[in-house]
Amino acid sequence: MNSLEGVMVVGLTGQTGAGKSTVSKTFREYGFVLINADIISREVVEKGSSCLAEIKDCFPESVISPDGTLNRRELASIIFSDVSKKELLNSIMYPYIVGRILQEIHEYADEGRKMILLDAPTLFESRADDFCELIISVVAKEPLRLERIMKRDSLTQEQAQQRIDSQLPESFFIGHSDFIIKNNKDRTNLDEISKEVAEMVVKYYHEKFEEVI
Repeated sequence: MNSLEGVMVVGLTGQTGAGKSTVSKTFREYGFVLINADIISREVVEKGSSCLAEIKDCFPESVISPDGTLNRRELASIIFSDVSKKELLNSIMYPYIVGRILQEIHEYADEGRKMILLDAPTLFESRADDFCELIISVVAKEPLRLERIMKRDSLTQEQAQQRIDSQLPESFFIGHSDFIIKNNKDRTNLDEISKEVAEMVVKYYHEKFEEVI
């Protein structure tokens, strides 16, 4: 039997600083296993990796630290000030990231874990949305996101704004998602909305997939 029978991958994406990590916690409480694309993006550029070697060939030497690891701050300063450099980096990293995501999906399916949440900030850009049954996007007003990013990542306002400006607009997420979660209030409100959406997604799964489980 195909190990992917009965498997549902739900894509979780949205604007930086909107609150995806909080939403993902709620979905895990409802039985979803999590694939975190941010973690994968760090793993594929570990010291000695093929992906890091490709980056080293295409970017200045300064993006590699003396110990052979990736200098993330230096790389960020380059790609967030030059769109062409960001596109180049994405063209290098996305195949490695998507390959690892697919590997994890198969591993979870083999373990009998059929409800999978893929938390991926660049879900659409990497085309990982192609293997998602449903897509949830988390959005929030820009001033709120700016404040959250500065606090979370210890960035200046200019650096945080660069990260916001480099993402797809809210209208894109709204037009390409099955569910939109707006996080413009407090944590309690976000938790309540997340639970409502999680319940609807679980119901959708059982109605569509349980006959093939």
